[in-house]
Amino acid sequence: MEKITSFTIDHLKLLPGVYVSRKDSVGEMTVTTFDIRMTRPNFEPVMNTAEVHTIEHLGATFLRNHDVYKDQVLYFGPMGCRTGFYLLLAGDHTSRDIVPLMKEMFCFIRDFQGEVPGAAARDCGNYLDMNLGMARYLADRFLREVLDSIDDTRLVYPD
Repeated sequence: MEKITSFTIDHLKLLPGVYVSRKDSVGEMTVTTFDIRMTRPNFEPVMNTAEVHTIEHLGATFLRNHDVYKDQVLYFGPMGCRTGFYLLLAGDHTSRDIVPLMKEMFCFIRDFQGEVPGAAARDCGNYLDMNLGMARYLADRFLREVLDSIDDTRLVYPD
């Protein structure tokens, strides 16, 4: 069986960043899949499910309500390895194209206060597994350490 593309990336060289994971054609449309890598794989602890779940709820809510991108958002959700998230957008995009969007989203998460959208038994299958404090901390860290001074080492997959 052929390895899927994401398993061919050298995760020992991969830094936290914003990467184009793949581009697919669906009829006439291009779908761009982004790898929003928040922690360094195999070098630092993965994120716990509670903060991943909180970032998912806040990120998806932010993206699906964004004035410019809401109609392009197909999916935002966590990687199984808990080192980041996938964002699928309709259209042919580059990593650099969405850096401003990612800054907006992670500022929204960092600054969020109140009840997490969808964090109720009626709305979510595991609503108790949330950690807003850690989600805010991780969003702030990602902004400071990655997005605020992002360059090609964190926008293009390593060789």
